[in-house]
This record gives sequence, C-alpha cells and structure tokens, in this order.
Amino acid sequence: MSENRKENIFRISVVVPAYNEEENIPFLLENFDKMFRESKLEGEVLLVDDGSTDKTFKLTKDYEKKYTFLKALTNKTHRGVTTALQTGFKNATGDIYLFWPADLQYLPEDIPKLIQKMKEGNDIVTGWKQGNYGMKTFISFFYNFLSNWLFRVKVHDLNGVKAFRKEVLEDMPLRKDWHRYMVVMAADKGFRVDEVKIPLYPRKYGKSKFGFWRIPIGFLDLFSVKFQVSFMQKPMLLFGSIGLILLFLGFLTGLLALYLRIFQHEGFRPLLYLVTLLVLSGISLFALGFLAEAIVNVREKVEDLENKFKG
Repeated sequence: MSENRKENIFRISVVVPAYNEEENIPFLLENFDKMFRESKLEGEVLLVDDGSTDKTFKLTKDYEKKYTFLKALTNKTHRGVTTALQTGFKNATGDIYLFWPADLQYLPEDIPKLIQKMKEGNDIVTGWKQGNYGMKTFISFFYNFLSNWLFRVKVHDLNGVKAFRKEVLEDMPLRKDWHRYMVVMAADKGFRVDEVKIPLYPRKYGKSKFGFWRIPIGFLDLFSVKFQVSFMQKPMLLFGSIGLILLFLGFLTGLLALYLRIFQHEGFRPLLYLVTLLVLSGISLFALGFLAEAIVNVREKVEDLENKFKG
C-alpha cells in the first residue's frame, strides 16, 4: 500500500450523513467539540444533510458560526447513506476519513481509538459494536457471519463506524448502500484491515431508519459484492464451473435415455428435452464466461491507461 505512510496523522475528516436528525444535531456537535479539545486531534466534521424534511440542514448551517471545524453540506433529495458519504468525501481535506452516524448511538469520544489503530499502520479500521440493540443484534450477527465466510476478512463487524486512509477510496465502486462493504473491498485490494471495540448506545432522539426491506436488499448486495471482488477477476471460474456441471448432468441424462431405449425398450421423450436443455445451457454459460473474460481484459487495459494518465 502507500509507501508514504505518516507515523502521525495530522488531519481527520469525519463525514456524518444525517437524515431528519434535528434533535440530535446540538448534542452531536457538542460531543465533537469536546472530542477535538480533549484529544488534540486536528480536523473537520462534514455533516451532510441527505434531503431531510425537518430542520437538520438549517440547524447545521447555523452551528457553522459556532464551530470552526464544521462544514454543512446537503443533498437536495434523500439519496441514501452512500451518496451522502460521497458528497462528504468530495469536500474533505483530511488525510484520514471517518464515517460517523448522526444518531448518537456512537459517540465522537471514541474516535481517538480508531485513530490510534490507524497510527499502528492500518489502512482501514472498523468499529466492533459493543452493546445490545434488539432484533438487529441477531440480523447483524448472521450478516457478519455470512460476510466472514464469503470474504475471509477477519473482523467481527463490517457495518460499524470506520476510519480509513483516503487512498482506500481510489477505484472503489461505491454503489447505493455499498458503504457497508468498504472493508471487504479494501481488503481485496490489499489494504491492511483491523478493528477496535466501540460502545453502542441506545437512540435517545429521532427515529431509526432501519426498515425490513434493508434485510433482503443487504443480503443480495452481499452476493453482488462477492461477485465483484471474486468472480469479476476470473469470471470463467464461475460460468465455466456451472457450465461443466450442466454438461456433465446432460451427459448422464443422455446415458440414462440410451439405457432406457436400448435395454428397456422404452422411449421417454422428456429426457431428451432435458438433455438438450442441459447441454445448451452448459455451452451458453461457457460462451458467457469467454465473453466476461474479454470484458475483464478490456477493463484491465482501461484501468492501466487511467493509472498512466493519473501518473
């Protein structure tokens, strides 16, 4: 990774997405002010209003006069956490970026813990939630268990607060809701990953934005990211393997059809249809694998040209 790592981190940029969090804003900013004063860290807080319908942005804008570390940003419409984070990252000026929610379930006083882990040479540090938060505890456990099984990234919690070097974001595909997978995508690119225990507190003000549909969407995204970081590098590994299995099943089904015809003197036409389906599907997947390999090859050449252009 970066050969120019700094032993001491000079400036942090904390990006805080906020959607209808007007009750939490005053207490949140007081906590940030206290954290900066006591930790002696230098940096900024970029609070991104994500199209709130309450006074979140107006309050934040007013507090800019009181807190010199604060930048008030806004998305005109509600577009989700990932887009809000991207708005913050585009305006950040620090060496280290942090993702921090606005609901006060994480307190800014714990930011120095993540920064200390960064000083130890890590590229991205995630917070391991310590605390009970109802039904979401079970969902989070199952989600993280499945994530660790799929990606082999040895951290307990992929979806907590995070601190990371800004170069981690380079060439990272942050689609909608994919901020949850920054750790696995960073690890896939060879960045050093670690974690630190962070207390989780009950929400006091406002309403949780967690909804039922986040569960199936989250798991579908999980497999999409797995495809992105694994099979998009070797697509023939996926399509070719499935194609071989289908061709083999087609071969076995064909042998069964021949056996029935020759030795049992019975013809079973649906078996012939199944053989045709399996063989054609296997050949099609092989062809799709070759096409995907060609696309990956073109993508790698484009990335090489982009890197040379940047250089």
